Amino acid sequence: MSPKKEDEGALEKQYRFTPRLWDASRLEDFVRSILGDRKIIVMANREPYQHKRVGGELQYFKPAGGVVTALDPVLRAVGGVWVGHGSGGADKMASDEKGRVEVPPKDPRYLLRRIFLSKEEEKGYYFGFSNEALWPLCHVAYIRPRFRWSDWKTYEAVNRKFAEAALEEVGDDSALVMVQDYHLALVPKFLKEARPDLGVVHFWHIPWPNAEVFRICPWRREIFEGLMGNDLLAFHLQYYCLQFLESIESEMQVRVDREHQCIFHGDQVTYVRPFPIGMDAVNVSNLADSEKVRKEEERLRIEHHLTAEVLAVGVDRLDYTKGIPERLQAIDRFLELHPEWHGRFQYIGAAAPSRTHIREYQDLADTVEDLVRDINWRYGSDQWQPVVVLNETIGPETAVALYRMGRICLVTSLQDGMNLVAKEYVASQGADPGVLILSCFAGAARDLPDALIVNPYDIEGMAHSIHEAIEMPEEERRVRMERMRTQVFQRNVYDWARRLFDAGVKRVEGSVPVYFP
Repeated sequence: MSPKKEDEGALEKQYRFTPRLWDASRLEDFVRSILGDRKIIVMANREPYQHKRVGGELQYFKPAGGVVTALDPVLRAVGGVWVGHGSGGADKMASDEKGRVEVPPKDPRYLLRRIFLSKEEEKGYYFGFSNEALWPLCHVAYIRPRFRWSDWKTYEAVNRKFAEAALEEVGDDSALVMVQDYHLALVPKFLKEARPDLGVVHFWHIPWPNAEVFRICPWRREIFEGLMGNDLLAFHLQYYCLQFLESIESEMQVRVDREHQCIFHGDQVTYVRPFPIGMDAVNVSNLADSEKVRKEEERLRIEHHLTAEVLAVGVDRLDYTKGIPERLQAIDRFLELHPEWHGRFQYIGAAAPSRTHIREYQDLADTVEDLVRDINWRYGSDQWQPVVVLNETIGPETAVALYRMGRICLVTSLQDGMNLVAKEYVASQGADPGVLILSCFAGAARDLPDALIVNPYDIEGMAHSIHEAIEMPEEERRVRMERMRTQVFQRNVYDWARRLFDAGVKRVEGSVPVYFP
């Protein structure tokens, strides 16, 4: 065995097994032990399995994402129901008249209850109020939210439709309902109005802005009333919890206990707690060491002429919150300041198209295209193009191949609840690790202080950080990465789900949920 392989094996042993990590099997056993006779109901806009037609046959696939990764194994182990938005004709063909289908299709363990929406419902609920109002409002990326009365009424109606489906699946049983994200802000209130005895836990995956920002929402009081239906409301960061408490105290006639982080309203108490999400670090690390990823690295290098000495990478949705234009401007400034790196440095970024019918996303795509063209014209040659952008949705093998290739990973979010790309990059690194450059406005910056933390609005500062990352000695890279890997492996997505389930059950049983810093 080569010294490099020995080093990598030692690193994997250190991070995977000291101490014992939470995994799907351990999480399943834990949830079964605390659940009692309660059903689990998971509610999310996204479904854990999707169907599609291939050659006239129905096939299924499992979408990527931390929530699916964490909660699907639990439901497979203990049963329950996942209420999610069904998309497309294949989903409808695979479901019964109520939108029910047992999943996973080849080994059914729990029920998926699909909510099918008309085009008008999807436009108002998802593309309209969720993503043209709440998304820019909560991310404070200086894109003006669009508040339309018709979108709000559709959002309200679709939330009620989700709640009614969940109540139908619960029946007369006791249940713990796990609501996910900003698409379903009104669901907790609708659930509690019908069944005050239900346990309701809500994880809000995006940031919460300060009180003055949130005040501009015309239906802020209705959203607060919806969220006060929760027994436990969870955010990634303590910072978001405190901003939420400030917002609700300034708008609603409720008593807020700052010391215990809870809200008293009527005869109900809502606790607000931080639970920073992780990802499946072992799975990413194993994939990074696989032959599939090695071959994908070779393909990318050949296909995109990646011959530079130092490669920087980025993996994002094409979203205005991700700071992609600011990242490209920093690369432009770095190349201007350091001509000695011309021909020796390249950046390759995957920017998956997203919400393409929304005007702001169309404008962003044009801006990115113009910046790439200008940088390559200014500095490039027939033999070397400094910037390559893949305008496509990539699979996990391609994403991890980019992480492994990247001596530098750039995460430059203008605002981000967490950002799991940063953690995936850390999990993918081997014995000769790279450097993570991470926005101070991403939630992950609190978990990964050994990254080079940058302000994405400071173009000059980011350019200097790129140079610092290139020049960083190997020993410093190793030390920084070892500390980040410890955090990423130990605080993985299964540990997140374990803490959330534990706090949720304790809250329903009348205990104060434990605070996890």
